[in-house]
Amino acid sequence: MRGPGRLIAAALALGLGLWGVLALSFSGPEPRLLRQGLAGFVALAGLSAVADLLRSRTGRGLLVAGGLAVALALWWARILPSNERSWAPEVAHLAAIRVEGDTVLVRNLRNFRWLDHERFEERWEERRFALSALDSLDLVAVYWMGEAIAHVISSFGFGPERLAVSIEIRREAGEADDALAGFFRRYELVYVVGDERDLLGGRALRRDPIEDIYLDRVRIGHERLLRLFLEYAVAIDDLAERPRFYNTATTNCTTNVVTHARAHGQGLPLTWRVLLSGYFPDYVHERGGLAGGLPMPELEARSRINDRALGALDAPDFSARIRDGLPGWARHTLEREVLAIVDKAGTQP
Repeated sequence: MRGPGRLIAAALALGLGLWGVLALSFSGPEPRLLRQGLAGFVALAGLSAVADLLRSRTGRGLLVAGGLAVALALWWARILPSNERSWAPEVAHLAAIRVEGDTVLVRNLRNFRWLDHERFEERWEERRFALSALDSLDLVAVYWMGEAIAHVISSFGFGPERLAVSIEIRREAGEADDALAGFFRRYELVYVVGDERDLLGGRALRRDPIEDIYLDRVRIGHERLLRLFLEYAVAIDDLAERPRFYNTATTNCTTNVVTHARAHGQGLPLTWRVLLSGYFPDYVHERGGLAGGLPMPELEARSRINDRALGALDAPDFSARIRDGLPGWARHTLEREVLAIVDKAGTQP
């Protein structure tokens, strides 16, 4: 190998070694001492391969790098997702959605009562919704680490009732949430299906860091909305049979939303604003997907719901109160009322 080839091979060996160190550090075998020892061995092997390649000992360098690549690949392939672990209470149960005719049956719907930003009363429920009542979709963005990173929640409206879906990591009991670890098969994927008072109100209570919550109505036709909801239902049920890993870059709260939308022609091409999820609402707005008819800065200023959520935590009409006066919602409510009157009169609009 000549100079440029050796440099490329050395760079690849260095990248392989770095990836191996990180992967073993986060997902290597227990105990921790063994995991650290294996990561150290991989670091030394990777550096040895790089040194050999740079010093023209190409054969030995390629042999060491190749052996390291095969060993890491065999170990990586043996890490499999599972639904059988000791889970944190917030993700202890997988939701299930069954659609039979016009009835939507949701099992393991989360409806925790939050006492403060850390303490809660654990409640898992079973609820029924009328599929024919499905009439709206909201995009909720929760900013917790600057303007570039947000957690995205979808909230489906069945008339006055709401069903929120939050795509998250499935943590084990006592396990910390680490975005870097999410690249290395550390966490399973979970769709938390819950009451808005829990999924949104609980987040409004958090103080360290403060989580800014923005709620926007999505402009979507009824047929596409129906297909999108059924796509979610299939994905939620599929996780019970085929667990999957969460991935910070490719399988997360935003990329999965886009995947579900693209499955039925919702017109959301992949973009860097999907990876930097804090800019996802801007992207949807740019493509005409948010209601309200306002420029994004004004829409964002008016769609923050933290104070509304805190003031409505104990109110029976929590979902209605957090939407009262939001851009796009007054018109939506009027449209529903007009259609209800027309339907009752048995005439065509």
